[in-house]
Amino acid sequence: MKTAKSRVSFNSLGMVKLALVATSLLASMGVLAQSIVVASTTSTEQSGLFSVLLPEFKKASGIDVKVVALGTGQAIDMGRRGDADVLFVHDKVAEEKVVAEGFAVKRIEVMYNDFVVVGPAADPVKVQGKDVVEALRKIAAANAEFISRGDKSGTHAAELRFWKMADLADKQGSGYKSCGCGMGPALNMASSSNAYVLADRGTWLNFKNRGDLKVLVEGDQRLFNQYGVMLVNPAKHPHVKAAEGQKFIDWVTGSAGQAVIASYKIGGEQLFFPNAAR
Repeated sequence: MKTAKSRVSFNSLGMVKLALVATSLLASMGVLAQSIVVASTTSTEQSGLFSVLLPEFKKASGIDVKVVALGTGQAIDMGRRGDADVLFVHDKVAEEKVVAEGFAVKRIEVMYNDFVVVGPAADPVKVQGKDVVEALRKIAAANAEFISRGDKSGTHAAELRFWKMADLADKQGSGYKSCGCGMGPALNMASSSNAYVLADRGTWLNFKNRGDLKVLVEGDQRLFNQYGVMLVNPAKHPHVKAAEGQKFIDWVTGSAGQAVIASYKIGGEQLFFPNAAR
């Protein structure tokens, strides 16, 4: 004879089995939405690209994408910890390193734009032109105010490379300020104080609080800004949603995703240029 306790246990077990069957059935019918976490740069979000890209991917795949927008260094660290399924970032050296370490499966180039030096329209230290290294030398020599993101992002890594090229790695001048912040906040700081700042063009084009700022340095080949996409390695982190993550990578580097990237414009100006090699 079954006791009340055994009946409760049996009923509880039955309910669990029923819930599992129902969940499996709903998933097979596509009722439950699949989802992935993409650790990405602030520029892809603050430029507005994801607001047009992700709905199209959802429409094509049924998969929801949760974006965690950080500096590239922090985004890659999320991948190392297994806290994301896909990395969408822009620091080739760091990307190749995380692949070599085995924390990401493969780096695929997906799109590019460029960096620009933005500053006050009056340009008090006369940096305007194409040469980013010469511009930084003038800024340092004049102790002009310069806002650095200082957040280990892809933009910050590029900025540090340019200071090094100028032989000014630790001599940026007394006006140099590190905010430890994203691209949008760094631009806001530059706008409020009429300072110089290195920005990615996509975020700049979508930035509304420009004040007296304008693009002063552009066109230098060294300002090229390449983005890559990578699947976090499920061999390191078995809980990674590898199948869904790979679907996102295949789509964004395929013809449909590349077309959406190319179509994204602000004021008639294209923000990113697709260049995935398939």
